[in-house]
Amino acid sequence: MADTIDKPVRKKKKHAAEPLYGLKPAVVHAVVEAARAGHAKQVRRLIHPLHFSDIADLLERLPSDIRVRVIDYSRRTLPPEVLPELDDAVRDEVLDILEPRQVAAAVSDLSTDDAVEILEDLDHATRQEILTEVEPEDRRLIEDSLSYPDDSAGRLMQRESVAVAQNWTVGEVIDHMRESAELPDDFYDIFVVDGRSRALVGSLPLNTLLRTGRPVRIAAIMDRDITIIPATMDQEDVAILFRDRDLVSAPVVDGDNRLVGMITVDDVVDVIDEEAEEDLLKLSGVSETDFYQDMLQTTRRRFSWLGINLVTAIAASVVIAIFARTIEQVVALAVLMPIVASMGGIAGTQTLTVAVRAIAMRDFGPGKASRFILKELSVGLANGVLFAAIMGVIAGLWFADPGLGAVIAVAMVLNLLVAGLSGAMVPFLLDRRGIDPAIASPVILTTVTDVIGFLTFLGLATVFLL
Repeated sequence: MADTIDKPVRKKKKHAAEPLYGLKPAVVHAVVEAARAGHAKQVRRLIHPLHFSDIADLLERLPSDIRVRVIDYSRRTLPPEVLPELDDAVRDEVLDILEPRQVAAAVSDLSTDDAVEILEDLDHATRQEILTEVEPEDRRLIEDSLSYPDDSAGRLMQRESVAVAQNWTVGEVIDHMRESAELPDDFYDIFVVDGRSRALVGSLPLNTLLRTGRPVRIAAIMDRDITIIPATMDQEDVAILFRDRDLVSAPVVDGDNRLVGMITVDDVVDVIDEEAEEDLLKLSGVSETDFYQDMLQTTRRRFSWLGINLVTAIAASVVIAIFARTIEQVVALAVLMPIVASMGGIAGTQTLTVAVRAIAMRDFGPGKASRFILKELSVGLANGVLFAAIMGVIAGLWFADPGLGAVIAVAMVLNLLVAGLSGAMVPFLLDRRGIDPAIASPVILTTVTDVIGFLTFLGLATVFLL
């Protein structure tokens, strides 16, 4: 018998495991191919089993021309819950494709908070055209919510809630909920109101209700110490309140303490995500819609920001021009001066990011601001000394000039000190003056670190090297 040679077993190439949830790339590809081929039934068949959040994700991923086809093919079967999940720019495009009666039908099926999210950014004429197709009672609730300020609890809340009188029994409340056709889709607390004024007097978690016997009065088991949210409260403050109090839901009241709606944690999660994304994008002067808007719109949006940065760059260049003769005589300065400005910029940005985050999360309590500034000054000094020693030795050996190494070392210490102070103080001072620190701070910080970096380095070189 011939000897057999064992062939090496080839290991199958491992592919990254597909996520358990979410939209799969194969589905996106299949929808694109079906839409391009004009197969409307195939598009609907592919979309039908998807969760509404995945459908929204799909629409956002599609090229604009394919998105138009997909919406046109599925306009009669598109779940209403898709619309609130879409990015603002994509949702505007989808709403332009749908007829007002189709948008009205979707709005009528959604909770008021989701309906408001869809309608609040539309122009008045389009909004009214849609609202005329909505049932009068639903239209009244939506218009009431739209009357509150932008980004307020009144816009965020859903008007549907469960309210009962305190003299009801547990059994009466349970029977009421079983018979009512207008309960919210999701709720966690029952709110107790005065029978005449509808003023809020307490709340009752569902788990407490279900553990209590039917004859017990609501007044005996309700919680009177509740967290109440004014309808005019900013949504960012609402999110912080939910975080600090570990809330799942909370009642919203008007100026007379009357119950007007409720906010649930799923809405607050969206707010937290939205506010964090907004602050992050503002630090770079861009918008969340830049990814979906066309070239001209994005160019126009970024022009003003780049224009401001051009002015700050010219300011730094003016400082350099003052020392043009010094640079001509010591050419090494031109090689080294970007290092000083860059180190100051990075150090300042690190401090700035921490400060903007602390302001957004309301972490600056009494005395915390001064302690934070002092700490960042200390960090700037420590890092400045360490990197000054490193860069001083490198520069001295590189150009065989110990004096040049000493100059860049001192300049680096001073610039990192200024960077730490600016990064900590500028956001705090802007916030005190009512200016969004996420927008204005980066421009000011860049100007300060560049100007101070060039001024100290070139100024010291002029004094000690010439």
